[in-house]
Amino acid sequence: MAKKSSAGNPGLLPWLGIAFIIILLDQFTKTLIVGYFQLGDSREVFSFFNVVRVHNHGAAFSMLAGAGGWQRWFFVGLGVVAVGFMLYMLRQHGGQRLFAWALTLIMGGAVGNVIDRLIHGYVVDFLDFHFAFLTPVFHGGHFPSFNIADVAITVGAMLLIADEIRRVRQGG
Repeated sequence: MAKKSSAGNPGLLPWLGIAFIIILLDQFTKTLIVGYFQLGDSREVFSFFNVVRVHNHGAAFSMLAGAGGWQRWFFVGLGVVAVGFMLYMLRQHGGQRLFAWALTLIMGGAVGNVIDRLIHGYVVDFLDFHFAFLTPVFHGGHFPSFNIADVAITVGAMLLIADEIRRVRQGG
């Protein structure tokens, strides 16, 4: 059972449990995609959404995808350092619920993508949204494909921003 500190910090265990659930969901969905789709396969689900199989050798928006291979280990190392820092921050500030949720989501997503890089050498992406209004920005109006880990990281980043705005408005 997780210990509660006198400062109202619920401890690290609940946050690690949530991160673990995110990692499981992320890896389960990626395993399904790898098992049922070949690279480049696409199936329309709705007029604006396809399930695809894409391999991302880079970071967000395929940044550094063509860098020659070194980026795999760079992003693995960056992920490990980031997770270490987030664990430290969760240990220190686990009682700050919005902040802890943000870090937990980001951490779970980061670990999910690091696992892909270690196993495959790339990240498996499969969610493909496309809208005509995106055509001037993205080829064919297709937003870059992403996965459950990316969703967790994005939601966590939004919560981190919301937490900071709330903290600033409250005066610290």
